[in-house]
Amino acid sequence: MDAPAIKQIICIKWGTKFAPEYVNRLHGMIRRNITPPFRMFCFTDDSAGLHPDIAVRPLPVFEYQAPVTNRGQWPKSRLWGDLGDVTGVVLFLDLDVVITGNLDPFFTFGDPDDTILGRNPNTPLERLGQTSVYRMRVGKLQPLQEIFRADPQGIAETYRFEQRFVTRNAPGGVKFWPRGWLAHFRMHSVPPFPLNYVREPRVPRNSRIVIFAGNLNPPDAIAGRWRDDGEHRPPLDHLRATFTGRRRESLSRHLRHYLLPATWVRNLWRE
Repeated sequence: MDAPAIKQIICIKWGTKFAPEYVNRLHGMIRRNITPPFRMFCFTDDSAGLHPDIAVRPLPVFEYQAPVTNRGQWPKSRLWGDLGDVTGVVLFLDLDVVITGNLDPFFTFGDPDDTILGRNPNTPLERLGQTSVYRMRVGKLQPLQEIFRADPQGIAETYRFEQRFVTRNAPGGVKFWPRGWLAHFRMHSVPPFPLNYVREPRVPRNSRIVIFAGNLNPPDAIAGRWRDDGEHRPPLDHLRATFTGRRRESLSRHLRHYLLPATWVRNLWRE
């Protein structure tokens, strides 16, 4: 696939989970890791504080009864249909990713009509996509909106996560990015136990984007904490909690759920 005349990147921001700096830092990382021209669009219900070079668009209207479930990011379904003046091929990025390499290949890999997802590293035995970084032709996934609109709660209960619904129902099927382009922070950057107590997380080799799925985001990685802990503990303090009853999870999870501050995230996650 030849590179498009203008590389288009889209993201979505709703509610209060992510502050404007997430969008602005994403824009800064894109700018440093892409061959221009490019344009970044943010679909949002609140544009306050966004960098002036980011093209702001309102959240697309998609009326449905939101699923009563906290699994999956179902509001992303707003982007499956008509996006107004944003047309053609777009690359979607979650707001909490960190870019570690050149993005140009994401616009030349495969066919322009392909829907391309990351491969979910948490389910190696299932052919499951990951929607933190995916490319699509605008409107191609619109049939999924019609399916979802008919029974949002049933779809959410059946598929649990929107990425499984997209993987199994995208018109024409999905393809996956080459292995190694996407890395998972907890799985590929944080050293395994017991090295996580003595060695900082490292940039995954040959990665282009690192995703932060789950409850650990870039600020947590920079601080060296699992989000639920609220603060970084020195290694010995965390180990002492293993035997003093101050841990809130199983022994194995407590020992694995520790990381030192990630200097590389602090250096890259910036405007």
